[in-house]
Amino acid sequence: MDTCPVTCPTCFEEFLVALPPLEETPCDIDYDCEVCCRPMFISFSDDGDGEVGGFARGIHD
Repeated sequence: MDTCPVTCPTCFEEFLVALPPLEETPCDIDYDCEVCCRPMFISFSDDGDGEVGGFARGIHD
């Protein structure tokens, strides 16, 4: 399983999340921080090299 690091927009701690398959991107998932448990959205997209990357944002951003 491939993972990527994301940084929580609330507590700024970094943790790893599982990546969706390339054919399922772009997509957003609802996720709770593994450190502070605050909700966030993680946006996954193709980074242009055939790899999937993720970016976390707050639910009100």
